[in-house]
Amino acid sequence: MKRSDITETVLLDALHRYWGYPALRGTQPETIRSVLSGADTLALMPTGGGKSLTYQLPGLVTDGLCIVVTPLVALMKDQVDGLRRRGIPAVAIHSGMSARNIDITLDNCVYGDVKFLYVSPERIAGEVFAARVAKMNVNLLAVDEAHCISQWGYDFRPAYLRIARLREILPDVPVLALTASATDRVAEDIMEKLRFRVPCVIRSDYARPNLSLSVRHTDDRKGQLLRILENVPGSGIVYVRTREAAERLADELREAGVSADYYHAGLPHGERTLRQNDWVSGRTRVVVATNAFGMGIDKADVRFVVHYGLCGSLEEYYQEAGRAGRDGRRAYAVLIVASDEKEKLTRRFNSEFPAIDRIREIYVRLMNYLGVAVGEGKFASMALNLPEFCARNRLFAGTVRNALKILQQNGYLVFSDEEDNPARLMFCVSRDDLYALRVEREDLDNILRTILRLYTGVFTSLRPVDVQEMAIYTGYTEERVMELLKTLWRLHVIRFVPRNRSPMVTLLDNRLPDKDVYIAPQTYQLRKETAAGRLEAVFAYADNETRCRSVVLQEYFGQWDARPCGVCDICLAERRARRQQDDTLRDRILAAVPSEGIAPHELAAALGAEPQQVAAATERLIGEGKISMTAAGLLTINR
Repeated sequence: MKRSDITETVLLDALHRYWGYPALRGTQPETIRSVLSGADTLALMPTGGGKSLTYQLPGLVTDGLCIVVTPLVALMKDQVDGLRRRGIPAVAIHSGMSARNIDITLDNCVYGDVKFLYVSPERIAGEVFAARVAKMNVNLLAVDEAHCISQWGYDFRPAYLRIARLREILPDVPVLALTASATDRVAEDIMEKLRFRVPCVIRSDYARPNLSLSVRHTDDRKGQLLRILENVPGSGIVYVRTREAAERLADELREAGVSADYYHAGLPHGERTLRQNDWVSGRTRVVVATNAFGMGIDKADVRFVVHYGLCGSLEEYYQEAGRAGRDGRRAYAVLIVASDEKEKLTRRFNSEFPAIDRIREIYVRLMNYLGVAVGEGKFASMALNLPEFCARNRLFAGTVRNALKILQQNGYLVFSDEEDNPARLMFCVSRDDLYALRVEREDLDNILRTILRLYTGVFTSLRPVDVQEMAIYTGYTEERVMELLKTLWRLHVIRFVPRNRSPMVTLLDNRLPDKDVYIAPQTYQLRKETAAGRLEAVFAYADNETRCRSVVLQEYFGQWDARPCGVCDICLAERRARRQQDDTLRDRILAAVPSEGIAPHELAAALGAEPQQVAAATERLIGEGKISMTAAGLLTINR
């Protein structure tokens, strides 16, 4: 159906038929109407606000397919599985797939009845993908986690800049950019980078009336955490900064009798899935995690999210805290801050922004570590054992990560933090030498013929390969395929990188001579100033003792009509203070009313209090039967 023919009835019928919902909520209707009008749209919706439905519903009812760009492989798989269960054809392209499977998937998008194609930003840069997209009937381009495209965002990823190329291929297709957190500056940058034809921002209400926000300042963080777990029933998440802290705290909670486990990006994929499922199903009550946990996880009944220390930005904090109470019931987001934490975080921040000469030195050391010679390496992708590199060069991991991000911004490389990387293979010998080997070594002939049949380009670069696919075509077990690949590697016939989960470095150009590595000072300074501003906002939030925490967060994201929530620690403290003042005033009134009675204005003057406050207090005392008003208008005590 054409966008112009889609009515409200059509949308609601599809919503009820496939999702079982009677109506849309919040800013969903406005966002969907904007998309169906063909307008480029930026939707700012808090975690749990129903972002996915704003592209799934219009993408379903409109002719053609919707391309969804997202960096989250777990989210891709969950949403593809969910759409398929509803009878909606959906596919995904991610780093764990072989070139052959990607080719088949893209063919299905061109010639089949696929309605949704999920793809990571790294996958949209190739010529093959671009050529296939040009043949597809695309109705919408949805960009999830859109803040990643902005250099002012807290999670800038250069791969997102490639999305603009899809706009060149699909000039008439509207873009829907989605994020849970973006300041005004980031919102403007998103629209510029995605080449919006006309600026259009739809901003949801960032208030979460059921979520009680609070900050606890204490050096007994574990004791505070245990008190929270004792007083708040249900499941929750405890966020920590490092993997070691996650493992250690989970052990300590188990020793205290709490059903807890840890989660971080260093765990094997299967182990992470198992732990996540145990928590979602309720078998584990508490998961202690780094910020690798939570994206795309559909668990509405999270009763608490505790941050065991300060975050690097309010964007990160808001997204993670917002995973509590998505069912609309009361939930708690608690930030626990130790007395020395600001000092530690400031030192960490300074160490993460090395001088420009230091960044240049890290580039040189990295090239030496990866074995890349000057004048070589263009477009090479290599796994980086970050802990080993840092240990060997006596570098702090945060310093290296930030140096790599600045090198990214200057166009030298792409650094993808830990992700599932497929096995990669490249022949190191000529075709003639390979033919001679097949004749000489009959035991290797089958695997070599299979590689040549399944994969192209293996003589010129490292290409993704699928060991399971090779096992199917050869008739061998996966273990036997791996043995043969190792044999070929030992014979120097192939260069082989096994499937792994580690950071990857992709060089965008050949290695430069050391003196030619140039870091633009303005790029460096802008990144440092932006990060410093975000950190100061976190400190201000933690130190705040007077303003509603919900209002502080809403105003940070540009919502200037925010009202006090009434349920955060600041609002509750103000309510208690007012109640104490009221109780004190009531006691003073009861003590000041003489037996013969007194006029209200005289009572207010005698107490030196505001007449309105005295009037309100006396009305409550009359209602409680403790004082009365005589016919002459005097207040008297009821004996």
